[in-house]
Amino acid sequence: MIQPQTHLNVADNSGARELMCIRIIGVSNADMLILGLIVAVIKEASVIVRTCKELKRDNGMIIRYDDNAAVVIDQEGNPKGTRVFGAIARELRQLNFIKIVSLAPEVL
Repeated sequence: MIQPQTHLNVADNSGARELMCIRIIGVSNADMLILGLIVAVIKEASVIVRTCKELKRDNGMIIRYDDNAAVVIDQEGNPKGTRVFGAIARELRQLNFIKIVSLAPEVL
């Protein structure tokens, strides 16, 4: 789970190497988040694409990654980088981050 003060790896080639979450966007009274938007220390918005915390799907499948990672986005929700490294979750397509899903090499 991602909460304020969590350190995340950057999963794109935007230039940043590590982010620190300072705020969670779009969820009222949210202390922790698995997938979604956050504001990070580099003063940019980010989309969480991988978490160490298990993500349980409706069909019973459990997805867990080795690291916490995010993709830096601009004001319109487009990724700043031109490549995304590593696998990302399929749920990002439902959250309307189609551009990030299309850049990813593998969608689980």
